[in-house]
Amino acid sequence: MTRKVFYSFHYDNDVFRVQQIRNIGILEGNPPTTANQWEHLKQKGEKAVQKWIDDNIHGKSCLIVLIGEETASRKWVQYEIVKAWNDGKGVLGIYVHNLKDPNTGIGKKGLNPFDKIKLDNGEKLSKYVRCFNPSSNNTYSNIASKIDGLIEEAINLR
Repeated sequence: MTRKVFYSFHYDNDVFRVQQIRNIGILEGNPPTTANQWEHLKQKGEKAVQKWIDDNIHGKSCLIVLIGEETASRKWVQYEIVKAWNDGKGVLGIYVHNLKDPNTGIGKKGLNPFDKIKLDNGEKLSKYVRCFNPSSNNTYSNIASKIDGLIEEAINLR
């Protein structure tokens, strides 16, 4: 079954790594936004960015946070996680630092972004959300072979 997903990531650092995930081709994800489109959207203000995120998460069954070196500290990634969780969507993380970027090569493993979000019961969201750390050998193939199952697991947990 093809699942509709929303990819959350730090654009500046990880767009090339994210494109590799998109190229797996088994998921129907949110269409890529160019750097110019994102900058234009940010210039319209926070309400415009929130509306764009809300509109693009709508109708998706799962949020996939593609975790690079600085993803956990990104304001809009945090917003997307909370929005998806509160909307009852499946949520999961996949570390992408070992996918090669043509400009920067391999990255450093980032922090778990779900550790930064506390639920009403005081527990960290990371207690409930899985972060997959693929093998450093054949990272792309490891993600490609597991992503369907990871998505189904995240959706079934909700």
